[in-house]
Amino acid sequence: MIGISAQQARHVSPIRWWLVSIATLIALMVLVGGATRLTESGLSIVEWKPVTGTLPPLNQEQWTQAFDAYKTIPQYRELNTGMTLGEFKMIFWWEWSHRLLGRVIGVAYLLPFLWFLWRGALSADLKRRLWLIFGLGALQGAVGWWMVASGLSERVEVSQYRLATHLVLALLIFAGTVWTLRRLADRPALAAPSRLKITGVALLGVTFVQLYLGALVAGLRAGRIYNTWPDIDGAVIPSGARLFFEEPWWRNLFDNALTVQFEHRMVAYALLVLALLHAVDAVRSRAGSAVVEGALWLAAAVTLQATLGILTLLNQVPTALALTHQAVAIAVLTLAVLQAERLLARQPAVDGIGARLATVG
Repeated sequence: MIGISAQQARHVSPIRWWLVSIATLIALMVLVGGATRLTESGLSIVEWKPVTGTLPPLNQEQWTQAFDAYKTIPQYRELNTGMTLGEFKMIFWWEWSHRLLGRVIGVAYLLPFLWFLWRGALSADLKRRLWLIFGLGALQGAVGWWMVASGLSERVEVSQYRLATHLVLALLIFAGTVWTLRRLADRPALAAPSRLKITGVALLGVTFVQLYLGALVAGLRAGRIYNTWPDIDGAVIPSGARLFFEEPWWRNLFDNALTVQFEHRMVAYALLVLALLHAVDAVRSRAGSAVVEGALWLAAAVTLQATLGILTLLNQVPTALALTHQAVAIAVLTLAVLQAERLLARQPAVDGIGARLATVG
């Protein structure tokens, strides 16, 4: 077991609660970001002011200035001409809340992190992990503005490429936080077959691919068309001429709404089959209660997510159902991270900080 000091062992519980809080805030921010997209609110603030932008308009003059700035972009001119100030305030508050949550997460992460560093509470490996998460968080702020900027001059919405990058980076930070949190646990050794480890990692990888495709669907508003199931565009598998009519062909994978929705469906089927096979294999191989329970919970969550995806599509993406679909996606990712870490972790946890105080010395 990697040795840790008594000082570090005393801080295990506070570090856990801190990371749980950060993960919760990130999940909340992803959901608010989803609502911002669904309500077409993401371009309501046309400037990036990391410090002064913390405060919303405080009087009528400031509201008028913010509204006038929004009127200069294509989205207002082409989609929202005639919008009232009251209607503008509704979309403004969604985007402002999303940005405020980003600032709150930054402060909630950095201040405790610096305190734990000052107290000598972190092992070397844990410090590296937490610095990496902090760096990705700082990058996320820049990526968020890069995404918004894509919709301020020539488009009426943000680029689906940049939207997908923004979402996947947020979920990568979330997954890294959950993984690091899991590494703080003191656990008995697990003996799982290699194939379970392979499928556990594959589930995590396919989950991220599916989340990326879901972001492309949202960016293209592809969930509001082809609202039938199991067929799409009149067939279970659309014609190649409809799937690949753009040149070069690979652009269809990202720009063609039919192709992107078809990809999202196919990967969903693959994820469901893989999750069910993983659960059956875990039960049959008697890999241990933790692995079996993790596999069963993951399979159940993926099944629920697939069902919600179908209902969301058939109902043409109502906000409440779409956000539920997104919330369960976060749950699926969480369970996939936990299962992969559970199967891959060497014992004891490499951070060396999950050991009981009684073992220090």
